Amino acid sequence: MSQRINLQGNHACALGAIRAGCRFFAGYPITPSSEVAESMARELPKVGGTFIQMEDEIASMAAVIGASMGGMKSMTATSGPGFSLKQENLGYACGAEIPCVIVNVMRGGPSTGMPTRPSQGDIMQARWGTHGDHPIIVLAPASAAEAFSETSRAVELSEQLRVPVVVLLDEAIGHLVETVDLDAIPETPEVWRKWAEGPKQDYEPYAVTDDMVPPMSRPGDGYRTHTTGLTHAPNGFPTQNPAIAEAALTRTTTKLDLHRERYESWRVRQCDDADLLIVAIGISARAAQAAVDDLRADGVKAGLFRPVTLWPFPEEALREVVASSGAKTVLVPEMNQGQLVLEVERVLKGSAGTVGLGRIDGEAITPDQIAGKAREILG
Repeated sequence: MSQRINLQGNHACALGAIRAGCRFFAGYPITPSSEVAESMARELPKVGGTFIQMEDEIASMAAVIGASMGGMKSMTATSGPGFSLKQENLGYACGAEIPCVIVNVMRGGPSTGMPTRPSQGDIMQARWGTHGDHPIIVLAPASAAEAFSETSRAVELSEQLRVPVVVLLDEAIGHLVETVDLDAIPETPEVWRKWAEGPKQDYEPYAVTDDMVPPMSRPGDGYRTHTTGLTHAPNGFPTQNPAIAEAALTRTTTKLDLHRERYESWRVRQCDDADLLIVAIGISARAAQAAVDDLRADGVKAGLFRPVTLWPFPEEALREVVASSGAKTVLVPEMNQGQLVLEVERVLKGSAGTVGLGRIDGEAITPDQIAGKAREILG
């Protein structure tokens, strides 16, 4: 018998993380992500895990980093203002290559903005929020089922690649309740980070390996490690030697390029012959899907390209879809003043005209708005 349940997007994030082996959560309640913490508080003790409500978002991120360094799969959840507070420690996790997962359920901003209303204003912050050059993966679910599967995948990718992974939902997806067949979501073997082995005297916590992912020391195994946010040599200790510093930063910022096949994911709908291509994420992609169907019914050849992996952006896939379909125009609907459209413009480099459609009034973009804009573009 299939396990079909009505599941909210936020609750799905928690259950997906637990399925992947997450056993530690530290967080602070913030609308509209609080249900993630509530689910973790209820479910983690059932599987021997630990839930801690911290005093703020800064401490929450620090606790998650510490638990991960202690050998636990760890996660936190927040929304825009809290995500801003996490950025310094998120940068530390990027620089020190500490696996962890951060769920960010976007709401209107800036500042406290509109706490209960949907937004997609954190697209650029999710990639570039912390200072310096740094590696990070961002996944953007568009359903309750994907909130489950992509959060599970986030845990696995974080462990495999020693990188923080952000699960980026908008409020509408976070609070969307859908019937989900959990048995239909493939259950993969539990993935753990690469642990140190071999002679202890030869161990380097940031060694240059073929896959650019150095093994971590398991607490209690006797491997000496030094972890710092300062630029460090392969032995973990700080360095200002220009050659060593450049090599260290180059390894971390190019590490993900070697593993695109592991994390890169996207979805297409009716793109084979599209004259107009729509690129969208989250609830905007749900509206775009309906708009594509409406436009097709009227004889307009429209298609949808939806990045599931938002960062690094699936640029080659988008270029190939535009080239193979012959689309001359790309429409990017998003609930902000134009963030995703900037990346689409960069990727396409003029091979197709790019038009943005923003909405910032606290309401989700509707299928009629997208279809209307498409008709306006096509004349």
